Amino acid sequence: MQRLKIDQDIRPLSEFRTGIASFLKQIHETKRPLVITQHGKGVAVLLDVAEYEAMQEKIELLEDVQTSITQIEAGAGTGHDKAKAAILRRIGK
Repeated sequence: MQRLKIDQDIRPLSEFRTGIASFLKQIHETKRPLVITQHGKGVAVLLDVAEYEAMQEKIELLEDVQTSITQIEAGAGTGHDKAKAAILRRIGK
């Protein structure tokens, strides 16, 4: 996801309502999120679908990494040599 450009990517709800199509085009072309404000405070973020999906995949991967770290710290991990031997047994080498 591209980095947010404050002067271009933060818009009030009233402006968003009147220019929805142009803002959708903007997020699709720039791949940057659009922050929508109401009464001067951020209330929503509009993202391109592909950018959202990529973000979700990254979050899932980071959650898996954190789970692995927690398991290793708890002593539930398997050493390299033992894991390699188990894999070689499974594939019949």
